[in-house]
Amino acid sequence: MPIDLKRINGPEVSVPYNIYINSNCEEKCTKNNISERKDGRAHNERRDIFLKTGIISQAKGSAYIEMGDTKVVCSVFDPREIHNKNDYCTHGELFCEFKFAPFSCKKRKIHQQDAEEKEYSLILKRALEPAHEFPNFQVDVYTTVLDNDGSSLAAAITVASLALANAGVPMFGLVTASTVAVYDDILLLDPTDIEELYCSKNSLIPGNHGIMVQASLPQLEQISEFFLVGNLNMDHITNAIEVIKQANKDICPLLQQCLVKSVFKVFKETERKKKEIK
Repeated sequence: MPIDLKRINGPEVSVPYNIYINSNCEEKCTKNNISERKDGRAHNERRDIFLKTGIISQAKGSAYIEMGDTKVVCSVFDPREIHNKNDYCTHGELFCEFKFAPFSCKKRKIHQQDAEEKEYSLILKRALEPAHEFPNFQVDVYTTVLDNDGSSLAAAITVASLALANAGVPMFGLVTASTVAVYDDILLLDPTDIEELYCSKNSLIPGNHGIMVQASLPQLEQISEFFLVGNLNMDHITNAIEVIKQANKDICPLLQQCLVKSVFKVFKETERKKKEIK
């Protein structure tokens, strides 16, 4: 693999910090304790969400989200003309990039996109395309996971929608997304990375095991993207969809409140500058 000379590369051989952690203190998720979540949440309860817009000054629009220990930042840049496009494009195009920061996961990520990140980039694009409308222009969306504690894809879809709205891109509605991890008859809304790992590892075993991500436009009651990994019967899928549907409805007002606060902040800043000029 070619070496990136623009970055300071670490040593070729290194010792992971995990070996210095007492194995008795490591967080583990087993079949016996998966019903009792480590943070005390109920099975259908999501983590608290923190949102903020306008954190990247060089971008046209930007947003930041925290879902527990999962932290994702998104930047949206100025629309640009689509190259080598002769015919008129009604809805325009989206270029989406999903990337884990090298330090965001327990296993260090490389700077180049791997197969998982490329797949998540396509899912992110499909989730946002039905909501935006910018004829004959392309909008670039970049999401970076700073800390991965589970449900990072759902967090990226939600914060990307908020960043597009912050950039002033015409949209039919805000897109929200949620994740459900399934193990046997247990549905875990907004799972952590340990819960996701346990359910995905058991997805090859016969039975109901897997992870489901759904993005929707709550204002229009439409589903924009559905992603499923594992083995689930129709009853579990139907129950999970209802849980995610309600969770997405609950998240939407949080995005709206964040946008309202950002607009008021701009008005106050404009009024302050006018007073200084006078």
